[in-house]
Amino acid sequence: MSEDNLFSPDEERLIDEAFQHLIDSYLQTKHRKKVEIITKAFQFARQAHKGVRRHSGEPYIMHPLAVAQIVCSEIGLGSTSICSALLHDVVEDTDYTTDDIKNVFGPKIAQIVDGLTKIAGGIFGDKASAQAENFKKLLLTMNDDIRVILIKIADRLHNMRTLDSMQPRKQYKIAGETLYIYAPLAYRLGLNKIKSELEDLSFKYEHPAEYKDIQEKLNFSREELNNIYNDFTSPIEEKLDQLGVKYNMFGRIKSPYSIWKKMNKNNLTFDEVYDILAVRIVFDPTSPEKEKSECFDIYLALTKIYKSHPDRLRDWITNPKANGYQALHVTLMSNSGQWVEVQIRSRRMNDIAEQGIAAHWKYKDGSTYEEDETELTHWLETIKEILEDPQPDSMDFLDTIKLNLYSSEIFIFTPKGELRTMPQGSTVLDFAFTIHTYMGTNCIGAKVNHKLEAINYELKSGDQVEILTSKSQKVSPEWLDFATTAKARGKIKQVLRKEERANQKFGEAIFHEFLEKEDMEVDSAKMERICRLHGMNSRDELMIALGQKKIILGDAERNIIKGESDSWYKRFWSSFSSSSSKDKDKKQADEQNQEGVDVKRTLIINDMDMHKYTFADCCNPVPGDAVLGFVDEKGHITIHKRKCEVANKLKAAKGNRILTVEWQIENSLFPVTIYMKGLDSIGTLGKITEIISKKMNVNMNKLVIESKEGLFEGTISVEVHNLKDVDKIQKELKKIKNITTVVRKEE
Repeated sequence: MSEDNLFSPDEERLIDEAFQHLIDSYLQTKHRKKVEIITKAFQFARQAHKGVRRHSGEPYIMHPLAVAQIVCSEIGLGSTSICSALLHDVVEDTDYTTDDIKNVFGPKIAQIVDGLTKIAGGIFGDKASAQAENFKKLLLTMNDDIRVILIKIADRLHNMRTLDSMQPRKQYKIAGETLYIYAPLAYRLGLNKIKSELEDLSFKYEHPAEYKDIQEKLNFSREELNNIYNDFTSPIEEKLDQLGVKYNMFGRIKSPYSIWKKMNKNNLTFDEVYDILAVRIVFDPTSPEKEKSECFDIYLALTKIYKSHPDRLRDWITNPKANGYQALHVTLMSNSGQWVEVQIRSRRMNDIAEQGIAAHWKYKDGSTYEEDETELTHWLETIKEILEDPQPDSMDFLDTIKLNLYSSEIFIFTPKGELRTMPQGSTVLDFAFTIHTYMGTNCIGAKVNHKLEAINYELKSGDQVEILTSKSQKVSPEWLDFATTAKARGKIKQVLRKEERANQKFGEAIFHEFLEKEDMEVDSAKMERICRLHGMNSRDELMIALGQKKIILGDAERNIIKGESDSWYKRFWSSFSSSSSKDKDKKQADEQNQEGVDVKRTLIINDMDMHKYTFADCCNPVPGDAVLGFVDEKGHITIHKRKCEVANKLKAAKGNRILTVEWQIENSLFPVTIYMKGLDSIGTLGKITEIISKKMNVNMNKLVIESKEGLFEGTISVEVHNLKDVDKIQKELKKIKNITTVVRKEE
């Protein structure tokens, strides 16, 4: 941002128009009309940000105005939230304090602004690298006032909408953490529309070529999709009109990010994604009491027109999602032979689907519509439990929270028939910890539907589960492989850390006794040598290993402490020391960067320097892929695809260690796996190998083909120079008759 003395008349007019649009939008809501305090907050913020501009060059006040507009129109909050949104950057960016806000606007607005200020420089701020504590602050505010996080999501949405003005490295970092944390948060709070836009914007900046390709294909298919929609909905409209239902019906095209994600997950081409079009019916119930039954009446009416898919009925009305989402989803076979999903919602259900938790408040007027918020309360309690458990590593902490944010729900019954909601993928061990910590730490298995199952058994929706325990059972590190929920993993780590502390204390006593017996003293340099001798990263790690009896102290340690092996030691570590000094310089450079010093952040990879970098096994990048570099604590650089899940996690937790990367490689070879499927026929295998080995002259490392019931699928591992080679191979393989799908396999 830069300072100017004043804005131009055109800019002043734009500011006034934006504020008037905010007031007009607010007056159309059902909230109590407190225009005076909103005007006061706007004037206060306008004065505070006077002369200040954003990176894009526009007056800074346009940002709080835009955030307030989102809070009002897209989330549906009232005057307190609108004022807080207008003031959200005042304390952080100007000389005003929280007390000043409190004196002018009262304690509630001041509390929300204070919450927003505390998390402004957190894990999502410019100085964020790996500070889980700052993310904890973000989540703790949910217990104080949920509006803090709702305004923060609105703030992030506007930042994503205006991300064009940022450098590519910043775009990757902001888009990565948005996709990893903010979109799941929006989902968990029921802001489905905002969640989808955050995902699409992240996708647009991280993978512009893929985003553009899918958008172009959607535009090309739009006329065909419109025809399918019109043909499909015409008899439905006729039927609903006969029944006297008051409704709106419209088509919903799957978002580019959702399409891309499905293509990658299931190895599909764009043409193979069959559920691009969905139909949504939003109706006005005749009375609150009949709302649910009328949803099913509409469903029954639809099944008289079209055949329904027996495995694709989703009843989120009887069992709402944990974020409050309610709807009836049914997939119907159209007359053109295509499956079309239909979503049936009441007006209230639709508001909750679009505006999430804010819509709950809208209907809390004592009517029959008032919703039971126990699921949300339960989730907030779970978050509180995670926050109370100290997490030593921010990556672990992010993983723990992520598991609780963004998973589909399954429904589990207790032996007494009580219904519990669990994330999809939960195990017996996860369920045991939801009941009680004692049940979890002493769990030896369970009776699932009256059948004995192990602690790592993955539960399915509808299972009835009785946990079995034993006092002799002991928590082990392997349990972390069996537990998927945040609560279970947190409790297991808590027990393991307690054991570690006990082992560390025991190790300290052993080491102290060793020194006393030999009448020796140890300084930090010698302690570091002993740690290196055993491959330990710290003194604490060494003491834990001693306490576990994994290390026995003897002559080697004695010689290091007495200095008798200095010459040997220096020779042994000479090469390490030289690289270590480079690492130290690298670390200092990173630290400088975290303080805001501008350093070169673009990495150019050529054939000569390729050996210096690690190419991640999780995504196997090749020249031509959109990639980034990640610098670890020792200065080692790993290259990931930008769309890699591991890379997304790194961007969210350690964004300041991300580098932009340019390829300048011509002669080196990289491994790639290609997935194929199609109709099984004689000679197909021969044609595949002929194309790869003879026509393309490519080295083939592995070929796996499986045939079943007239179909085949398989993978082929080859070595290529770049992405163009991959495209050529895929193009040639697609020419083979009966092969229907050829895609690069994402590891």
